[in-house]
Amino acid sequence: MRIRILTLAAIAALYALPVSAHVTIEQPQAVVGSTAKVTLRVPHGCEGAAMHTFKVLIPDGVTNVKPMPKAGWSLATVKAKLDKPLAGDHGASITEVVHEVVWSGGNLPDDQYDEFVLRGAMPASAGTIYFAAVQECAKSAERWIEIPAAGQSSGDLKMPAPRLQIVPKP
Repeated sequence: MRIRILTLAAIAALYALPVSAHVTIEQPQAVVGSTAKVTLRVPHGCEGAAMHTFKVLIPDGVTNVKPMPKAGWSLATVKAKLDKPLAGDHGASITEVVHEVVWSGGNLPDDQYDEFVLRGAMPASAGTIYFAAVQECAKSAERWIEIPAAGQSSGDLKMPAPRLQIVPKP
């Protein structure tokens, strides 16, 4: 009986391995319109090589993005003009948003993991948003950019984009 329990536990652990190999978001949910911290977990480098650059595409509807600097990494943001201005805090008008955050020049060995953090104002409506991410290494890249189609789950995808569920206010 004890051997059978250990075998079932070992099988369950094997099935869990592919999921843990994905770039994920630590927090499963954020509240509509709130300012939330988004922690992206990167579980390894690329195919045995160290990661030197990590890029994150900011989903539509997420504004006021501020990435957290990381020791040993350079930080840059790419901004995009909005077609239609949004109402911001204190009556301000938002005409451009951070479209992409790039941490570069660092070193994440393949046998280690790290976290990359940003904060921003979440969308005004509930639903799932995706933070497409790309890991760049010396000779390859891992593109976590796949978004499930209607009726499909992220678990059906080989390289799913990290997702965050936006929930209504309590």
